[in-house]
Amino acid sequence: MPIFEYKCTQCGFVNEVLVKSASSKGPACPECGEKKVVKQFSVFSAVIKEPPAAVSKCQSCPSAGGCPNFNG
Repeated sequence: MPIFEYKCTQCGFVNEVLVKSASSKGPACPECGEKKVVKQFSVFSAVIKEPPAAVSKCQSCPSAGGCPNFNG
């Protein structure tokens, strides 16, 4: 289920909501109770857990001491 952001037309509060369908109506504002909310455009973010694996021998790197481009 995706997470959508909704902005209240009355107080401006932005709320993130886990919804079953993109076509479903937005929830009431949790701050003021207003039922008219507008779906906001939001972007995703990606988290990289590990740096890319260094190539065993790079043409521009010295053979000993690792690659300076990959903190090696």
